[in-house]
Amino acid sequence: MSILSRFSNDLAIDLGTANTLVFVKNKGIVIDEPSIVAIHRDRRTVLAVGKRAKEMLGRTPGNIIAIKPMKDGVIADFEITESMLRYFIRQAHNRRIFLRPRIIICVPSGITPVEKKAVRDSALQARASEVFLVEEPMAAAIGAGLPVTEPSGNMIVDIGGGTTEVAVISLAGIVYARSIRVGGDEMDAAIVRYIQRKYSLLIGERTAENIKMTIGSASPLEEEVTMEIKGRDLVNGVPKTIVIKSEEIREALKEAVQSIVDVVRTALERTPPELSADIVDKGIVLSGGCALLKKLDVRLREETCLPVTLADDPLRCVCLGTGKMLDEIDLLTKVSVR
Repeated sequence: MSILSRFSNDLAIDLGTANTLVFVKNKGIVIDEPSIVAIHRDRRTVLAVGKRAKEMLGRTPGNIIAIKPMKDGVIADFEITESMLRYFIRQAHNRRIFLRPRIIICVPSGITPVEKKAVRDSALQARASEVFLVEEPMAAAIGAGLPVTEPSGNMIVDIGGGTTEVAVISLAGIVYARSIRVGGDEMDAAIVRYIQRKYSLLIGERTAENIKMTIGSASPLEEEVTMEIKGRDLVNGVPKTIVIKSEEIREALKEAVQSIVDVVRTALERTPPELSADIVDKGIVLSGGCALLKKLDVRLREETCLPVTLADDPLRCVCLGTGKMLDEIDLLTKVSVR
């Protein structure tokens, strides 16, 4: 049996803080669901995973809790992550329980050896026969179609739910990488804090995420907009509706956006001169869900004076790149991490 045929049932997984995507060879992405699990508080039994669990977020009775088992791009709850992986693997293979696929999983570039072991062990416990780990910026660069195997500099900025990954890649290796634990979740939390501080109104995570996606921006908009939001008045303890402006949300996101700008500038300062010259020509490529924040590309262009482009499919870029490695085993052996 050739090594390529052995990979026929195997999976590539983007195990993200916000969403988990699963790529099956010859089929493409078959699962794209939130990384959320609803469990019974006392019995610790899994009641729902993914979209169904997200619908329960903030709406569960006392005996049910909706958990995000991934935090800042790494496993925060080993047992729940294992249950979530097992569920997604079975869904990807139409509930066939006897398959033991090989799995490629993306991990942040700043991950520690202990965190790597946790990811690997979770996948093995979820019935993987073998586990390969690939750093997220490398997978994102491959998914964005960058020529990672050539002797030229490619800069990718992958902004996910838990982390922002910045990497300069050349000859199938990461020349410089920096990972900061700032992403979509941190932005959502900043919006919650801002509205609580300014309006004494408590809103949930889902509302904050909706505000960010609807009127959030990194630079002034051509036409500023408003949005009506509902929450609980912390003074009177009753439901309340307010109208907020896009300028206010930009103010709430200012610190998180500045952190992303700073890490990109630091990466450019530390890139070897020959590769810097390549980046001047090619520019910076953005991927990840938070790369869709309005005017973020404009802000980075202003701060770095370099071309900044958005990957064709920023939300699925990492998973598509990981999926390509199921077909390119030579590339997988070059880029996988131990």
